[in-house]
Amino acid sequence: MMKQFFAAMSLAIMVLCANHALANSNTQEVTRVAAEASTKLRLNQASVEQLIAVPGLGQVKAQAVVDYIAQNGAIKSEADLTKVKGIGEKLAARIAQYVSFD
Repeated sequence: MMKQFFAAMSLAIMVLCANHALANSNTQEVTRVAAEASTKLRLNQASVEQLIAVPGLGQVKAQAVVDYIAQNGAIKSEADLTKVKGIGEKLAARIAQYVSFD
């Protein structure tokens, strides 16, 4: 009888520990994603001066992004970014690391 009690207690403790570890890993992932999102520049609301700070964008390409948004509306994805004159797939992928498309 005592063996069954200790076995049940051990199992309960393992389940609680596993649940706690899983909850912590999920919380850490959500925190990381939220922090990353809050540090990205909002591409569609950015000024030329803000865009110049993005690696790979100089004055001319930053202005092209702002002009494209003014003429065509919001850029909603990395693929849309390639529609801006002077921005190809490689540069769009690089820029996408630093901006959000909301």
